[in-house]
Amino acid sequence: MGLKCGIVGLPNVGKSTLFNCLSNAKAQAANFPFCTIEPNLGVITVPDERLNKLEALVKPQRVVPATVEIVDIAGLVKGASKGEGLGNQFLANIRETDAILHVLRCFDDENVVHVDGSVNPVRDKETIDTELMLKDLESVQKKIQRIERAAKVAGDKEAKKALEIALVYQRHLESGNPARTAPVEADDRNLMADCFLLTEKPVLYVCNVDEQSVVNGNKYVNMVREAVKSEKAEILVIAAAIEAEIAQLETFEERQMFLLDLGLNESGVTKLIKAAYRLLELQTYFTAGEKEVRAWTFHKGMTAPQAAGIIHSDFEKGFIKAEVIRYEDYIKYGSEAACRDNGKLSIEGKEYIVQDGDIMHFRFNV
Repeated sequence: MGLKCGIVGLPNVGKSTLFNCLSNAKAQAANFPFCTIEPNLGVITVPDERLNKLEALVKPQRVVPATVEIVDIAGLVKGASKGEGLGNQFLANIRETDAILHVLRCFDDENVVHVDGSVNPVRDKETIDTELMLKDLESVQKKIQRIERAAKVAGDKEAKKALEIALVYQRHLESGNPARTAPVEADDRNLMADCFLLTEKPVLYVCNVDEQSVVNGNKYVNMVREAVKSEKAEILVIAAAIEAEIAQLETFEERQMFLLDLGLNESGVTKLIKAAYRLLELQTYFTAGEKEVRAWTFHKGMTAPQAAGIIHSDFEKGFIKAEVIRYEDYIKYGSEAACRDNGKLSIEGKEYIVQDGDIMHFRFNV
């Protein structure tokens, strides 16, 4: 579906190290600012045990997992909204993403320099938030100037409504609050879509900690939790340095032993990928046959024809019906034929809302 999460943060907080662990790409990771200048793009696999179980039952020729794109974006500094540092490039790159993974440094290490001279993740968060909100405020003010005349002079009702909403956003941003928390109904938010607001995007705060803090966090993580509690944003604690070590291990067994020694059930990278999937409000349905078992990514709430269109536009245009088996039933009975025999295969029409884990077969005619 071409969805992207952008990894952002101040220079030198561990973004590129984390990106390398996620994508196995070779983004340079070094101890100096602006290590990443061009955004690096990685396509990462979404871990899903259901796919492994379907593979074991169906024994297909190939298996295709779901994926999400991750973009490692250049570090931002104060004044970015006015073009300081790599500001213009940073803001342009983040505008192209669908969600933000905001990496915050939550560890002490005198060997790793901090652009502001000390470790304070809340200050770092506010630095980036401020620059993004200033840019958003500029975008909103331009929209207000653009529609004000039509709303007041011409009496255009649509323009008047858009102006009312834009003014709400302006006051909210001027108060130092991100656009995503503006007191605006979901339908009215669409009136601001042409502004491409940066702080409207959903955000996951990634606290990059040292090895000793990876299980229970530390004082810096607690500071972040307190600072973002009003945003209803998810926080993930991860140690990028540990993830880099895990990435070097060759076998699954070695990685699991390493994690167990640290008191962890799964890697931070796995948690982060799953969190990114949730952040984008994505779910998965499956197609299963001898040639291929495949995970298909869809937006939560999609109808059967819309989900079919993800495979091919003709599937949506000529949609007739969908044959649906719940994942739990497929695992219980072991095959499509057995599910059919036991009445666990349902025929669904155009109004059916696809559920996470559905195994589907579409019938269409073009």
